[in-house]
Amino acid sequence: MTNLSNPIEVKALDHVVLRTNNFNAMLRFYRDVLGCPIERDLPDLGLTQLRAGTAIIDLVIVNSELGKLGGKSPSQDGRNLDHFCLQIAPFEEAKLLEYLRGHDVHVEAFAERYGAQGFGRSIYIEDPEGNVVELKAQKPK
Repeated sequence: MTNLSNPIEVKALDHVVLRTNNFNAMLRFYRDVLGCPIERDLPDLGLTQLRAGTAIIDLVIVNSELGKLGGKSPSQDGRNLDHFCLQIAPFEEAKLLEYLRGHDVHVEAFAERYGAQGFGRSIYIEDPEGNVVELKAQKPK
């Protein structure tokens, strides 16, 4: 491990991505029971995004184009959580990459992705258990 200063300052949970075999039941639960309105619906991808306060809950249909990327259906031995995203303080991409690589964290390329504050650049990393964590810069208010 190198002696790099930590450029990561977590501000909030941006979004959670839940994979589902029973989209209608999940939609009724999050939209109708919990009161999270639909913010974006991308049926060609199998993705529906619901507003949950300052965060987003993504529902991904398992047998959709996007859902197939997450592996088999949620079960006792299958993942239900695709990934979660942390909003962090604004950062320089090069410094963040250097820091993460200095801690032997596997990183993917930065990409433009949609989240609770709209589109912005983010990066996927994995925790020691293989859970996917997205890091995305918080937009100035």
